[in-house]
Amino acid sequence: MTPDLFDTADNRLADLPGQQIGSLDSGWRSALQTPATRLALAKLDTFLGTRLAAGATIYPARVFRALEYLPPQDVRVVILGQDPYHGPGQAQGLAFSVPDQCPTPPSLRNMFAELARLYPGRPARRRNDLSDWARQGVLLLNATLTVEHGQAGSHARKGWETITDALIDAVAATQGPKVFMLWGNHAQGKQPRIEAAGGTNLILRANHPSPLSARRPPRPFLGCGHFEQANAWLAAQGCTQIDWLGT
Repeated sequence: MTPDLFDTADNRLADLPGQQIGSLDSGWRSALQTPATRLALAKLDTFLGTRLAAGATIYPARVFRALEYLPPQDVRVVILGQDPYHGPGQAQGLAFSVPDQCPTPPSLRNMFAELARLYPGRPARRRNDLSDWARQGVLLLNATLTVEHGQAGSHARKGWETITDALIDAVAATQGPKVFMLWGNHAQGKQPRIEAAGGTNLILRANHPSPLSARRPPRPFLGCGHFEQANAWLAAQGCTQIDWLGT
């Protein structure tokens, strides 16, 4: 299945993660073949299967959608989220992204406000669906890849962190320049493992774009300039820049 060919009206999980890995690029599958990741995936399948059998509604349908657009070596920017949105029709497997017909979530609204500040002479971004970023090499990865309806953080510490840490390691270790945007304490906790990988990586740190922290010192998200800094650094490395506005 190609990443965009699925029904965004129903984003409920049906197929367990272990059933969804087979369609991924070999680079991602290799990262998920260590003993630790295989054990974590097996435990997740058991946990999620039990919750589904109990009648839980779990989002999203395609847990690895962020990986479907590109292999690890083609990633140019990584934006790390925490866990998926927990409402019907919202989470589609890309961190911070929702379908265009959904209201813009507060964190995404602040991301768009920062883009408008950086590019005042261009039309503001209108699309809530960030799949155009993914197609350009932006990995929109949450640390936890499933959530139950109405219960933010409900699947944290169930094994997903082992899986997503392995994916981050795989990207950080590949050749080629990459930018890691670490927004908030949770994402910034990944910095030591990114640095340990030893790749050609730029790490940008700021508060989370949530309204609760976007303006707080010492690193307010609003005004951080990360989108522009990422493009300037990619250009200096001889890489194509990201069209963040999608116009």
